[in-house]
Amino acid sequence: MSTFRIKLSLYINYFVFAILLNSVGILIQKSINTYKVDEVAASSLEAFKDLSIAFVSFLVGSFLPRLGYKRGMLIALALVFAGCLAMYWGNSFTSVRLLFACVGISFAVVKVSVYSLIGLITSNDKEHKSLLSSIESFFMIGIAAGFIIFPLFYSDTDPNAWLRIYLVLAVMIAISFVILAFSNFSLNYEIPGTSVKSDFVQMIKLLRRPLVFVFAIAAFMYVMTEQGIMSWLPTFNEKVLHLPEKMSVSMAVILMLSIALGRYISSLLVKRISWITILSVCIFGAALMVLFVLPQTQNLEAKEINSLSDVPVIAYVFPLIGFFLAPIYPLVNSFVLSSTEKMFHSPMAALLVFFSAIGGTLGSRLVGYLFKNIGGQKAFYFSLVPMAILLICIFFFYRMQKKTTTTIEFSGSGH
Repeated sequence: MSTFRIKLSLYINYFVFAILLNSVGILIQKSINTYKVDEVAASSLEAFKDLSIAFVSFLVGSFLPRLGYKRGMLIALALVFAGCLAMYWGNSFTSVRLLFACVGISFAVVKVSVYSLIGLITSNDKEHKSLLSSIESFFMIGIAAGFIIFPLFYSDTDPNAWLRIYLVLAVMIAISFVILAFSNFSLNYEIPGTSVKSDFVQMIKLLRRPLVFVFAIAAFMYVMTEQGIMSWLPTFNEKVLHLPEKMSVSMAVILMLSIALGRYISSLLVKRISWITILSVCIFGAALMVLFVLPQTQNLEAKEINSLSDVPVIAYVFPLIGFFLAPIYPLVNSFVLSSTEKMFHSPMAALLVFFSAIGGTLGSRLVGYLFKNIGGQKAFYFSLVPMAILLICIFFFYRMQKKTTTTIEFSGSGH
């Protein structure tokens, strides 16, 4: 069976949700500047998005195979289509919260579906890592596109002009809906238990596996780091680096592109270099960026910025931290998913999405609190804590993998 249409629909869905999900940094800035809410209130947007993702993913992980991945994704697209229209007509902080709740609910269904389908349409571990890294890279390109597209709708004469982006996104969602509706999803996949209740119990039992437990902590810590930086970078650019509002959003695209590049390069390197080496180097590299680059923002003088040449060098350099953070998420996810029985890919993906969402919420809320109470210059230093914990998790993860491999070899696997 040809899987081209299925893959195309997965790429398009991920692209659209990349723009919507990661516009939270832009909407935090807009909420502060346009709707006049403070930093802590604005940071609640991350919670509306991520807690919706966490709650729904926890519920649908076991249920989705019975509903059907195609039907689930079509329902999700219809919901987020309505959310975009509500944002356009509502034009309030309440509308923004409603939008991110719709996006969160929908993305939970889409991401669990995508991660589960990758296991079904690939035939080996190499293909799995390749497709997952490719889709995650495309996700980052979608985020970058969002940071380019949003400022194009800004207007000095019409304060509401930026809302038209949601009409464009609604059209993109409608196109994705049509392509998905006409895709052939006649896939044969196993359903974990004998009932929805049994499926849910099976999902909870996955947490008893040491590999899954460490993986959950690692996913939590990674997203806590990435989302904390990603969601607040536009505000950091404006408040700390003194960039104009429109330019502060545009400059944030460097972070997204550096993550996309990092994931692409890591997908090539992982075939030749140990994944533990890649991830260790990346975490140390990200920590060094925080330790040596952020101090350059201290007492930065505000000056008139009329072109890219006037932008402080720090605005170009700090977002490159994304290059080092990039490989962690897809490599760890792919290994754990490809090491899990295919019948458990949906509940396993649900647990991944759940812990990622909680990590993203806490990361953004903490940075919002730090921005308000200790200032933007110091807020990003908190990322060193989850980075250190992440390094410990990866070490334990590697030891467990090595122990499993040794056991397999000892039991006579032909090596």
